[in-house]
Amino acid sequence: MNIHHLELFYYVAKHGGISEAVRNIPYGIQQPAVSGQILQLEDSLGRTLFHRRPFTLTPPGQELFRFIRPFFDDLGSVADRIRGDSAGPVRIAATSVILRDHLPQMLVHLRTRFPRLKITLREGIQPQMEQWLESQEVDLAVTLIEGRASAGIKTMSLIELPLALLVPKALRIKSAAEIWRQDRISETLISLPANEGITKRFQSGLARRGIAWPVGIEVDSLDLIETYVSNGFGIGLSVAVPKARISTRVHVLKLDDFAPVVVGVLWRGRLTPLTEAFLDEFKRRAQQLLT
Repeated sequence: MNIHHLELFYYVAKHGGISEAVRNIPYGIQQPAVSGQILQLEDSLGRTLFHRRPFTLTPPGQELFRFIRPFFDDLGSVADRIRGDSAGPVRIAATSVILRDHLPQMLVHLRTRFPRLKITLREGIQPQMEQWLESQEVDLAVTLIEGRASAGIKTMSLIELPLALLVPKALRIKSAAEIWRQDRISETLISLPANEGITKRFQSGLARRGIAWPVGIEVDSLDLIETYVSNGFGIGLSVAVPKARISTRVHVLKLDDFAPVVVGVLWRGRLTPLTEAFLDEFKRRAQQLLT
């Protein structure tokens, strides 16, 4: 019997079907590939291992699952014990604000528990991060969550953040209402790309108010938005992050009447004790920001 075929059968039997297995297998594989390899396993044994609709294991499938389950169930914990705290680096993708303002303190705290902790960091936005998770280039991603994640990717919400406008103090604008009252907004809007959750929620809120304010300067990070605003190039769309460091030349106007965005963690497959520790640390940090 092919060991890879047995592994796929283990996930199918454990999760109750091929589509559910695909969502939980800790690497990228498509449903047709799983179906084809399971058929090869059944052909090699000359037995049907499970009924497809509704899903039920046949007696031969039950016997095979009982035999292979202890091995695959314990594989991860054995690997963790062998690695100890010398495991490979935890690969984290995050937005620029998280990498700059929050992750350093979290890593200092985690190193008290894991002295030999190693990490690699990548900056990105949600669509990029989902691709990195699918291709197993990162272990955890921390980002603004927009809509439902791709199949097989798990999410955990951490904190809701209100939208905010970053306004150069030189403009002397004290509220968003002053901007909405303009017949035609003259200031340049500086924003993330149109497919980003922040931008979509903001433009949706403007549409409900009958306001048109197209993006004049499009950048790919919140840091760049703040940089352009502080240098007087326009008004920036961002989020109000508690305890974030903001330029003294910028005034933050929270948009509490717009739908907020959600920051969360994304991952694929099984968490290790180390990545679970990171998850707990992200939750602890989010709670600190709220108190």
